[in-house]
Amino acid sequence: MNRAVSLGKRQLHYELLSAGSGLVLALFMFGHTFLVGSILVGAQAFDWVALTLEIYFVAQPTVVVILVLFLVHAFYAGRKIPAELRRRRRMIRLAKGLAASGHGTAAKRHDESILWIWQVRTGLVILILGAFHIGLISLDVLTPIFGDRVGIEAATTLARERAGLWLPYAILTICISFHTAVGLYRLAIKWGAGSRLSRPALRNIERLILWLMLGLGALTLLVMAGLIAPPLADFAGGGS
Repeated sequence: MNRAVSLGKRQLHYELLSAGSGLVLALFMFGHTFLVGSILVGAQAFDWVALTLEIYFVAQPTVVVILVLFLVHAFYAGRKIPAELRRRRRMIRLAKGLAASGHGTAAKRHDESILWIWQVRTGLVILILGAFHIGLISLDVLTPIFGDRVGIEAATTLARERAGLWLPYAILTICISFHTAVGLYRLAIKWGAGSRLSRPALRNIERLILWLMLGLGALTLLVMAGLIAPPLADFAGGGS
């Protein structure tokens, strides 16, 4: 009995670490998406945002904290993936089998399981590309290896994107947008938001978050890749 209680408490701690780190990372990604979106105003606006965060010593500790949270979330969220993945795949196969046999009501698609499986898949991509991105940004923020100074610069960032990094960043943007939106939806369901808002309402919020992040991320990438000019440059007086 004591062993079962101890195991239950340990699993709860794991769940809290996974959920808590995921929530903080999701909120960070909202801010990150809008801050990087300053390139839509122009290179000068991007440099001003980056320099401000560095002068007030916001960027430097943030890089370290996000790296730690990234590793914590990857470890604790990934602990239960193999067993959960097998179980959910069996549920989906069962649902398809019931649908084929004509049991329409009983064979309702397991949308939650499908979302979870795709969240796992996007998470694996994020683990690889996200680690690369965090490492690259850490070098920018903490060392003078790239660019003319220590810190993030529009010139260096744009040169990388236009040299070919726009493609992995496009994949990363899609995966992060989906992973963040679905992750927040599942957290809301798991921690009781479904008692106040219906699941269809929460799904609509999830879709809104997904398309907002995808839209802004895609527009930002198009500017950084040099395919379009900063759309807000003339309005705000920013440089390209």
